[in-house]
Amino acid sequence: MKTVTGLFDDYADAREAVSALEDRGVPSDDISIVSNNASARYGTAHDSNAAEGAGTGAGVGAAIGGVGGLLTGLGVMAIPGVGPVVAAGWLAATAAGAAAGAVAGGAAGGIIGAMTESGVPEEHAHVYAEGVRRGGAVVTARVDNALYADAEAILRRGSWVDPVQRRAAYAEQGWTQFDEARDPYTAEEIEKERLRLESMR
Repeated sequence: MKTVTGLFDDYADAREAVSALEDRGVPSDDISIVSNNASARYGTAHDSNAAEGAGTGAGVGAAIGGVGGLLTGLGVMAIPGVGPVVAAGWLAATAAGAAAGAVAGGAAGGIIGAMTESGVPEEHAHVYAEGVRRGGAVVTARVDNALYADAEAILRRGSWVDPVQRRAAYAEQGWTQFDEARDPYTAEEIEKERLRLESMR
């Protein structure tokens, strides 16, 4: 099994990527989505807990366009340093520490530890986590070798964010790596960040 990961600035693009992966034959159990929910558009962290059973809260999934598969299991939770997210799948469960019934944190904990332990290069994991913190969404899938090229192509089409270019954009502001001890972005900060990134294109 290999891991493929894509960062998207918009939840709708990430949702399309999840659906395309499922259509290609990647099992829902091997896909994860984590999307910023700072605006509480999809409810609050008290509404459901995506980490329990790798995704509960089917009502949340239905309300935001999940028609089947992984997307029907979306729930609302909080990830240290990222803040409130809508999420489903194994990455969400691991990031929250629910898979082991523990609290996320420590050198191998949280969203960075969850990604790096699954095979995501650490330098990219920091960009992906920061991308979600700043309003984006990350899709990660564990795939068989035979599906790797197709899965990677699915995640790189459309509005995929190149992690190398995004790291450079973050570095312009003095950013070096994701820090789960920092405050999550507010909805207003996310909107300013989106405008800044759009102006750089």
